[in-house]
Amino acid sequence: MIEVYGIKSCGSVKKAVQFFQKHNLEYRLHDFKAQNVTCERVSLWLEKTDIKVLFNSKSTSYRTLQLKELNLDAITQKEWLCKENLLIKRPVVEFGEKLLVGFNEENYKGVFL
Repeated sequence: MIEVYGIKSCGSVKKAVQFFQKHNLEYRLHDFKAQNVTCERVSLWLEKTDIKVLFNSKSTSYRTLQLKELNLDAITQKEWLCKENLLIKRPVVEFGEKLLVGFNEENYKGVFL
């Protein structure tokens, strides 16, 4: 089963969901606003990707929380991801042992088709 993490209103999440629907691929959407992602899951993701990929420093939440001024290191960025899921770049897609962050149609075709 393809696990998609993000928020329903996010453009990139919508593109990923449309891709899965178009290709009749079964998926499950985990909405950050309805279900918090645990710190354990964030840690698992960070075993497969870099904090710079997972931490969304371009998000509205990042600006609202004024995190730029704090010059966060990787450990502090992870702590913020655990307590503020909207800082996670979207979508995060788990498929078997694979982890994809963000939407790139060519990457998705290579992994899922």
